[in-house]
Amino acid sequence: MNIGDFVKIWPRLRDQVRSLRLPWVDRMSAEDRSPFKVLISCILSLRTQDKTTGEASRRLFRLARTPMAMSKLPVKRIEKAIYPVGFYRVKARRIRELSEEIAKRHHGQVPATIEELLRLKGVGRKTANLVVTLGYDWPGICVDTHVHRITNRWGLIRTENPTQTEFALREILPRRYWKKLNGYLVAFGQGICKPISPLCSRCRVRTPCARVGVSRSR
Repeated sequence: MNIGDFVKIWPRLRDQVRSLRLPWVDRMSAEDRSPFKVLISCILSLRTQDKTTGEASRRLFRLARTPMAMSKLPVKRIEKAIYPVGFYRVKARRIRELSEEIAKRHHGQVPATIEELLRLKGVGRKTANLVVTLGYDWPGICVDTHVHRITNRWGLIRTENPTQTEFALREILPRRYWKKLNGYLVAFGQGICKPISPLCSRCRVRTPCARVGVSRSR
């Protein structure tokens, strides 16, 4: 697949994703574009199923919706609100520390650039890009395991890790595709283009997919 092929398959990909379920953070930000809520939900989502992330996020945001309010919550109360997300005790401490840092050093405003976000303790490129795109509606390319796997499986790029994938995609993709790419490919990767034995018989973008690394499909 080359970039011309990608542009042609995009409408088919978009149509197929409509029958799937977008990630919680995408759905939440469509109703409430809050950089802080995007940031916290991203932290909760690590090694946690999407349904659990959404439920934990809703419980936590009923207690506090701003960095200032969150920084005043006891860690134990945050733990109780977000359980049973993965590593909930570690995440509760991180959420409290991040909220304090944003409240004190950034006057309660989540940084609006990837460079500034990366200076926050525990924030990586995936989270930074999601905050920029979903929280601020600015261009960015968020790359998780699904985006990395699928774009390489298509043969659109050849990279070894998500960071390389992000920069490779920044080089070739027109900006109009950047903000939607992660949400679409997460839903597509969970529902159709699975890591093992993808559902190629149901895939609407099978052509011109190169199917790199696919030895068995359904």
